[in-house]
Amino acid sequence: MGNSMGKTRVLVVDDSEVMRQLLSAVLSSDPEIEVVGTAGDPYAARERIKALNPDVITLDVEMPLMDGVTFLRKIMTLRPMPVVMISTLTQAGAETTLAALEIGAVDFIAKPTEKLQERVAALATDICAKVKAAATARFQRARIETPASPRRRAGLRPSERIVAIGASTGGVEALKVVLSRLPEDCPPTLVTQHMPPRFTAAFAARLDRECAVRISEAADGDPVEPGHVYIAPGAFHLELARRGGRFVCALSETAPVSGHRPSVDVLFRSVAGLCGRRAVGAILTGMGRDGAAGLLAMRKAGATTLGQDQASSLIYGMPRAAFEAGAVERQVTLSKMADAILDACDAGEMLAV
Repeated sequence: MGNSMGKTRVLVVDDSEVMRQLLSAVLSSDPEIEVVGTAGDPYAARERIKALNPDVITLDVEMPLMDGVTFLRKIMTLRPMPVVMISTLTQAGAETTLAALEIGAVDFIAKPTEKLQERVAALATDICAKVKAAATARFQRARIETPASPRRRAGLRPSERIVAIGASTGGVEALKVVLSRLPEDCPPTLVTQHMPPRFTAAFAARLDRECAVRISEAADGDPVEPGHVYIAPGAFHLELARRGGRFVCALSETAPVSGHRPSVDVLFRSVAGLCGRRAVGAILTGMGRDGAAGLLAMRKAGATTLGQDQASSLIYGMPRAAFEAGAVERQVTLSKMADAILDACDAGEMLAV
């Protein structure tokens, strides 16, 4: 059922009555959102989906009768639609949420475990932005399949280039597609994906199990080595630094940049300053503008810069902002992004470490 005002129509699904009320109040405070109903369990939610035809569902990960991920799998099979998961800030919550994003959830909101009312209110802007972005996502019934095996490289020395990648909404699946295509001897790769603490460690571990290249959450002082991908930890900026004559990961808790910590802009600017034309930068799906200024700095320094194209982006916000700023040298579809990165590395000059 359409809305004459063009509002995003949301169904809130959560077993906690308090959480249903808090989310409904926060979402209703945005003039562009209408909460059309709530449900306390998946069975009630199923009936309300049929009756109300919402644009977006917010779905609690942990519910009685049927857990949120099982219900999400049923939604994606029978009636695919944009879903934003509501997850606890725990290790178990992180693992479950990452599984939900792989199944087809657009995004997630990490709910606090204490001072619920106060902290949900503080997250109001972010919650509303994620729900509205989900409604406009380039939603696909079937996710892009991950390539079966990484590309082989022809005897290249392993330290030619350093790769920097930034992503946000939709990045969990997009990064899996890209990183699974990288070979064991890939150039050192630093990644900033917008995620809270605990989630980035689980994300890195999940990718490490599924990809040929080594993948870990970055720690301050980690040597930046070939065949390794470093994921920025939640709540910390990740930068490329030089210490004792070698490249290392540097972490900081300085103020958010472009509204984020970790920030893609921070990573890209650090790589631009140290590597110049010997770097490759890629910006993937996500909402907002984070990364546009940093990628422009990389391009001006002579780096090869790539942006995910609109057709394959779940949210064409960050790639669009970077492209419109003149930061993107070439737009590439997601399924070909890894090859484009490797081709740029193969064509590059030797990186003097």
